[in-house]
Amino acid sequence: MFEFPRPYLKVYEEGGVNWDIKLEPRPLHSLLFETAQKYPEKTAIIFYGHQLSYAQVAACVKRTAGALYEMGIRKGDRVAVMLPNCPDFVIAYYAILSLGGIVVNTNPMYVEREIEHQVNDSGARMMITLIDLYPRVKNVRPNTPLEKVFITGFTGKPDALPDDTVWFPDLYASDRQPAPEIAIDPVEDTAVLQYTGGTTGVPKAAQLTHYNLYANAVQVNYFFVGEEKKQLILSVLPFFHVYGMTCCMNLAVTAGTTMLLLPRFTVEEVAKVISQYKPTFFPGVPTMFVALMNYPEFKDYANVMVYNSGAAPLPLEVWHGYDKMLEGTESEISEGYGLSEASPVTHCNPIFGERKPGSIGVPYPATDAVVVDAATGTKPMPIGEVGELIVRGPQVMKGYWNRPEETAKALRNGWLYTGDMAKMDEDGYFYIVDRKKDMIIAGGYNIYPREIEEVLFEHPKVQEAVVAGVPDAYRGETVKAYVVLKQGETATEDEILAYCREKLAPYKVPKLLEFRNELPKSAVGKLLRRKLVEEEKAKQEKKS
Repeated sequence: MFEFPRPYLKVYEEGGVNWDIKLEPRPLHSLLFETAQKYPEKTAIIFYGHQLSYAQVAACVKRTAGALYEMGIRKGDRVAVMLPNCPDFVIAYYAILSLGGIVVNTNPMYVEREIEHQVNDSGARMMITLIDLYPRVKNVRPNTPLEKVFITGFTGKPDALPDDTVWFPDLYASDRQPAPEIAIDPVEDTAVLQYTGGTTGVPKAAQLTHYNLYANAVQVNYFFVGEEKKQLILSVLPFFHVYGMTCCMNLAVTAGTTMLLLPRFTVEEVAKVISQYKPTFFPGVPTMFVALMNYPEFKDYANVMVYNSGAAPLPLEVWHGYDKMLEGTESEISEGYGLSEASPVTHCNPIFGERKPGSIGVPYPATDAVVVDAATGTKPMPIGEVGELIVRGPQVMKGYWNRPEETAKALRNGWLYTGDMAKMDEDGYFYIVDRKKDMIIAGGYNIYPREIEEVLFEHPKVQEAVVAGVPDAYRGETVKAYVVLKQGETATEDEILAYCREKLAPYKVPKLLEFRNELPKSAVGKLLRRKLVEEEKAKQEKKS
């Protein structure tokens, strides 16, 4: 399409690392079975003191696949997995893939409205979830194509199961007829539907193929050179999120190393686990690292080999704080970048070369990136000038599920248009400077203003509403809603936020709310979200 500079290749040359690695397409689940053959006794999972070897995990996966096949799962069928990090997530994920099924990653924090939308949009026939979450599923089940729901839990099988559910651990508790070998085309066959809001704010699913996910796991494994750096992966990033799925679960399976599973992040528990197990690789988001840095006891045992930050910009003060805290140890912190449509990682600061605070580093092996003009997306920008970041590589998605128009906008001539504004320096390091989209990243979660605005507009007292991400020292950004009430109506902040809590996952509920008599609009009546953000920044600057 065009010629573009690749100064980042020199970073690889000087570090003695190949950029042009060869990636032969293969089914993702084949990595698990291969690792189980190579290292059958190696611990694959540690979960609250319980351990499973790779041979045990592979056996559970094969039994589960046999059971699911008996129950009618066939190639191309979608199965929603709505679980926190636990052994059953890993077993379900690879069993579904081995049948040629498609995993629909579903956030356990979703409320009924969100679950119903995602199940209907994906056409999922089956779901695997926690028994504690089943009441939500039960309430929407009649409005969805769900035929069967499997449940599991952390405290053992209850005496009585909810109506019309199956206890998931029973699927792998004993030997059964194995499922037949299913032919998989790694390049064409979708493995995972990963929901993302993209530029429009309408939730849509990136179709990630077996090859996309296999390639990205191998790229990450290769990029973080040195086996000692990946012997024990602290896996508190949720696997239903694409970052945790690739950089914790799939990376561990690819590298043949151990995942230390935690179902949620609490600073006390993570600090205790780091002290006890001394993990060597910790992918996380900035809010995790901020919380740990401010936890007094953590400094005494912070020697994780590599901290890898992603999903949101890492504040420079946090980067420098970790560098100071880790001085004299073998540990270091590195920041990267990715998006659901790229499985997800495309860039990272190299631990085999210079790390540049504030940058997202260089493209991963076998990945190209260029900054192009935002107007046409066809002209490379000069070094140091801002434009839209586009990438290409084997990890780039097949397209959006049932959304050909959105696919055509995002994928052009083999390139993925990220919607993020960036610049590249003379060494090939990239810097994100702004986002074309209005997506909010708070605490590592992607939050889409339009979805929250639609809920606010449903409130009978609300006339207008705009939601924006405003600066927050801890979360990076936080969600603020600006509301204009209908004439003659009165409402409290608590009343509006309580309404949001009924209809949105907790991380999407606005943390701040401001009532206004009117909202800024353009000449054609478009609400000006950016102006509100600028006002908020100006307020904070005055305070400081």
